[in-house]
Amino acid sequence: MRDKIIERVINKIKARSDVGYKEYGVTLKDDHQSLNIWLTHIQEELMDAVNYIEKAKEVLDEETI
Repeated sequence: MRDKIIERVINKIKARSDVGYKEYGVTLKDDHQSLNIWLTHIQEELMDAVNYIEKAKEVLDEETI
């Protein structure tokens, strides 16, 4: 039996893939951009993640006051 948390993550990845295909009309496998473009995508996603962490910390701080 598969771990329920892993199942949830797998389902979210599949749903995210569907959203990406609907938005860009191409699968990740068939998207042939340069390595520099892929690195830029990664960099932008990581910067967004840091912003989301900062916001979550702010919310947590406000909830504990």
